[in-house]
Amino acid sequence: MLESLPVQVEVAVQDCFFEAAGLDAPVSEAEWQIWFQQWLKALAPNFLQSPIFEGYPGVAEHQEYELSLRLTNDAEIQLLNAQYRHKDQPTDVLAFAALETDYPQLEDMAEQPLYLGDIVISVETAQTQAQQHPLRHELAWLGAHALLHLLGWDHPDEENLMLMLKQQERLLQLVGLQTERLQSYYHEAHPKA
Repeated sequence: MLESLPVQVEVAVQDCFFEAAGLDAPVSEAEWQIWFQQWLKALAPNFLQSPIFEGYPGVAEHQEYELSLRLTNDAEIQLLNAQYRHKDQPTDVLAFAALETDYPQLEDMAEQPLYLGDIVISVETAQTQAQQHPLRHELAWLGAHALLHLLGWDHPDEENLMLMLKQQERLLQLVGLQTERLQSYYHEAHPKA
């Protein structure tokens, strides 16, 4: 049964912001690891039903996952946003879901961790958005948002946006973070997200 199996996740954190500036990161690599593991454990019973996993045999048996998280600045995320979304401006977070593209399925892939994709967060934009709450909460909010995108969630309309924001709120509460101001701020800052 899925819930009884332990969920494992390997998060490769690339800190190109705090380390470069000689600053202590508000979220440690170990905390990111714990957060993503708790989030995936909570989401696992449902996310495997997502259409993004169609065509991937054995995905329901996966209990090990990998993803990368890059903490960067506005200049780098603007380059990525221009290249991949054709929007030449910084943004707070980008998610590149590995399972949105076809790749060869090998027989032993079910034995390997399932690579979910890449998350890139602009710490500069996160700092701007975190004026009314701690930066660590903003980073967690953006990480949870991007994880949901990696798992096939999207927000093309108000109804789906609200469902996604409620799920993000639930994920942050799982790791002991308050979310009241985050959700209202996100909704005000992204009225057509």
